[in-house]
Amino acid sequence: MSICYTRKISRWQLLGFCATLTSTDSCFTCHKFSAMSNVSESYTNMSIEVQYQDLLRVIIVSTLSTVPSFIFLFLNGTMLFTLRSKPVFRDTPRYILLYNLLFADTVQLAQSQVLFLLSIFRVKLPYPVCVCLSLLANLTTGISPLTLSVMPLERYVAVCYPLRYPAIITIRNTGAAIVVIWIISSLNNLTRLIFFFPFEVLKNLQMKDSCSKIALLLGTRSDQYDTAFTCLVFVSAGVAVVFSYIGVILAARLASANKALACKARNTLLLNMMQLCLSLSSTIYNPLLAALSRTVTMTIFSWVQNVFYLCFIILPRCLSSLVYGLRDQTIRPVLMYHLCCHQKRSQ
Repeated sequence: MSICYTRKISRWQLLGFCATLTSTDSCFTCHKFSAMSNVSESYTNMSIEVQYQDLLRVIIVSTLSTVPSFIFLFLNGTMLFTLRSKPVFRDTPRYILLYNLLFADTVQLAQSQVLFLLSIFRVKLPYPVCVCLSLLANLTTGISPLTLSVMPLERYVAVCYPLRYPAIITIRNTGAAIVVIWIISSLNNLTRLIFFFPFEVLKNLQMKDSCSKIALLLGTRSDQYDTAFTCLVFVSAGVAVVFSYIGVILAARLASANKALACKARNTLLLNMMQLCLSLSSTIYNPLLAALSRTVTMTIFSWVQNVFYLCFIILPRCLSSLVYGLRDQTIRPVLMYHLCCHQKRSQ
């Protein structure tokens, strides 16, 4: 009996040893330990299988999100380089506004991908680092709809007031509009930081969960403020697009209007409206995830999170470079030239 307690033997050795014993108590004790060994091995096998499935899920999900993100980051980066490569892009107001929109979308896409991967791999950041990433995300998120509210007005002036366009839409005025856009978004960030951030949590610098807006525990008042600010920005942008679209349609009916320019401006405004809707869809990403986390299992939630991330975060951030790069007759040849690694020069 003492041998069963002291010697480290395998399960099969234990059964063989019990067969040679004559004492009933000894065999009962050994069979008891044999059963415990079986349970321990089954638990170990289940744990290994769960860990393997979890690792496989992490690899697949991270790959499905990272590959499209890097592709679109490359496209956006090439588009940004294209818009700074020639004077015609640097000195044209609408291309300057497009550059600002693309820059904000690219930063937002890169930052979102970093947070997404940290969440997938369950990496916990210090509070100050998470706060900085959250403020950067909030800053760039507000830039896109604010820029989209200015771009339709530029097209409206170009079609409805062609003679006054050079005096109204100048590089200086465009730069001033971009500065105002960044100031508004920065003031929104500053307001959230001063009035809603729980500074008492900084006593414990390490976060207990993955970095996200929900994990920062800003409270319901912050959610209400974000909802109000988001509604104000998107309603303003929607009014600007609709007003510009109606103005362009009315101008196109005039005999003195440039029909081709009006038709092109109308299509551009429709594109701006679609971009605005996609940008608005990204604001429901976190509420949808919060609702799903309470109703579905963790495995289903991980796959749904990846699908929502592709649809609501990646797609709206890459549409500008794809549509403007392929649609604009001035940008397209230069963009294709850079994407093809200067093959035309070698030929």
